Amino acid sequence: MLPVLSLAHASPVARAGFRASPDATPKTDDVAALAALGRRIFFDRDLSEPRGTSCASCHDPTRAYSGDNASTVGLPRGSRAGHFARRTSPSLLYLRYVPRFRFFQEGDDPQVAPFGGFFWDGRADSIRELARQPLLNPDEMNNGDAATIAAKVARATYSAEFARLVGAAGEPEKTLSGVGRAIEAYLTTAEMAPFSSRFDAFVRGDASLTPIERRGLALFEDRGKGACGTCHVVATTGRDPAGSLFTDFGYDAVGVPRNRRAPRRPRPDLGLCERRDTQTPTDDPAYCASFRTPSLRNVAVRTSFMHNGAFTRLRDVVAFYATRATEPRRWYRSGVVFDDVPARFRRRINVTSPPYDRHPGDAPALSDDEIDAVVAFLRTLTDAAYVGSTRP
Repeated sequence: MLPVLSLAHASPVARAGFRASPDATPKTDDVAALAALGRRIFFDRDLSEPRGTSCASCHDPTRAYSGDNASTVGLPRGSRAGHFARRTSPSLLYLRYVPRFRFFQEGDDPQVAPFGGFFWDGRADSIRELARQPLLNPDEMNNGDAATIAAKVARATYSAEFARLVGAAGEPEKTLSGVGRAIEAYLTTAEMAPFSSRFDAFVRGDASLTPIERRGLALFEDRGKGACGTCHVVATTGRDPAGSLFTDFGYDAVGVPRNRRAPRRPRPDLGLCERRDTQTPTDDPAYCASFRTPSLRNVAVRTSFMHNGAFTRLRDVVAFYATRATEPRRWYRSGVVFDDVPARFRRRINVTSPPYDRHPGDAPALSDDEIDAVVAFLRTLTDAAYVGSTRP
C-alpha cells in the first residue's frame, strides 16, 4: 500500500526543484480565435438546464474566477433550485501550471506521494476534461448528456465559428470535446496567469512589503510557526514570480470541520480515494480524506474556503490551521474532532506535521497578532485586477 503523503513531505531538493509545466493547448491554425471562442462558451448562460447558469456563474471574473453563483451555503448554487455543487469552486487563474496527476518519488526515497490533476481530488488530467464535468453534473449545469450540449451549441450565435475551428457538427461526444478544447484555449491564455499582485512586484524588486506583511511572510515560511510554505510553496530568492505558485500540487488530510450551512449528502466526501483511474489508482483507503492543496493566489477575494466551504473568512482559515490541534472544540462544534470525516478514516488526518503536531492545551502555533500578520501577507497575493474585490 502506498503511503499518502503531501509533496511537502518530500525532500527539500524536490520541493525547490519542482516547477509545473503548462498543460499544452491543442494546436490549431488560429489559437487566438479558439481562445476567443472558448471565452464565449465560458460566458454562455444557455449552456445549462434550465438556462441561466454559465461557467462564469461559479467562476466569476470579478472574483479572480472563483465564486458561488450567489449561494449562501458556502457551496456553488447549481442551475436547478435547491441544488448545490459538492465542493467549492477554486479560482481558474494559473491553471496552465497544473500538472497531470501522477505519483512523485524523489530518487531512491521510498516515499511516494500523489500530486497534480484538476479538481479537489485530481480526477481530471486536462482542462478540456475538467470543462465537461460541470456541464453534465446534475447539481451544477445539469445537461443530461452530450447530445443536449451539442444541440445547444448548434443553436448558439457562435455555432459557425465553432464548426470552423472545431468541426464535429452533429456529433455529440466530439462537440463536447470541442467545447473542452475551446475552454482550455481560453483558460491557458496569458491573461489567465497575470502575476500582477504586489507580492509579484516585490519578487521582481519593483515594490516593497509593509512591516506587518514582511512579518507575515516570515511566519508563513517558518516551519516552526505557520509552516504554510511547506505545502503552499513560495520562493523569494529569485525574480521570477512563477516560482511561487503557492501550492505544491500535493494532497493532505487536514480534517476540515463540517459545513453546517450546506445540505447534508447521502454519502461523505472522501476526496482523493474517490478518484478513479486504472493507470494511477487511488482507491486505497490510505488516500481517503485527502484533498489537493489549492493555490493561495487571490485567496483574499474568495467568498468561502476549503473544499466544503466550511469557512467564510480568511482569518478563520489561518486560525484553524494554527489552533486546530490546541483548541479542537473551537472548530468542531459537534464535539467530535474531524467531524466531517467518517470515523474509520479519521486516523488518516495529518497530526504530525507543523502546525498540527501539538496537543490540546499547548500554546498554538501562531498568536492572534501573528495570525493577523499572515493574513496581511496573504492579501498581497491578490492580482491587480481584483484588489477591489478583496473581502474584509
